[in-house]
Amino acid sequence: MDFDTLDKQMRSFEQSLDRTMPQGSYIVARLDGHGFTRLTKKEWNLEKPFDARFRDCMIETLRHLMDCGFRIIYGYTQSDEISLLFHLDDATFGRKERKLLSILASEASVAFSMKAGRSAIFDCRLISLPNVGYVVDYFRWRQEDSHRNSLNGHCYWLLRGQGMTVSDVQKRLEGISNGEKNELLISNGINYNNLPSWQKRGVGMYFKTVEKEGFNPQTNQTTTCIRRELYLETELPLGDAYTDYIINLLNENNHAGK
Repeated sequence: MDFDTLDKQMRSFEQSLDRTMPQGSYIVARLDGHGFTRLTKKEWNLEKPFDARFRDCMIETLRHLMDCGFRIIYGYTQSDEISLLFHLDDATFGRKERKLLSILASEASVAFSMKAGRSAIFDCRLISLPNVGYVVDYFRWRQEDSHRNSLNGHCYWLLRGQGMTVSDVQKRLEGISNGEKNELLISNGINYNNLPSWQKRGVGMYFKTVEKEGFNPQTNQTTTCIRRELYLETELPLGDAYTDYIINLLNENNHAGK
């Protein structure tokens, strides 16, 4: 069998399950740390329930993903997960699912490992969202997940610090409302509302247009130029204000009406 025939035959198998993300839909990629429970609980001596060093590793990984060759409108990270909202017109790698999944997971794994100084692995999934409303719902969902995990985490480690076993803590927290969890923290001197926003809501990142002052040596004059820089938002709004925040980002990228 000549090479061209063999190549065509093998590629037909290789590409038989190829899928592309639908044109005209928003792509969101969510990356999660793989095996991070072992990494964070057994290999790192992290502060409980949140550690600023780990947060910084996640932020730097997000920063890398925002500027590694894809057109990303908005990035969000909480705990050990990262969500990326693609520009509606992004067609990198023909929007092929396998390429996006493998490259994003690889980029995240390498970036985090370099920052952390130890090997780490991320997995990735892609979500296709048909309109702006679903995009907003997605990010409000992830922010609410952040809030719930944060509240549970603070309660869990408070009780563990008081000497309760894992099973006893689980029984103590099972079925109680968020209000009761807040009361538990307050009764132990912790006002959840006063905790750092990044612990409760996660953080966001997007490109911001800024004016930069420079100097033109040929004209010997000061000049002003426009540049796009990554901006880290550590005080994300909540509820309807977060909805407006996401829609404004889409509007700035001329896609809210599509």
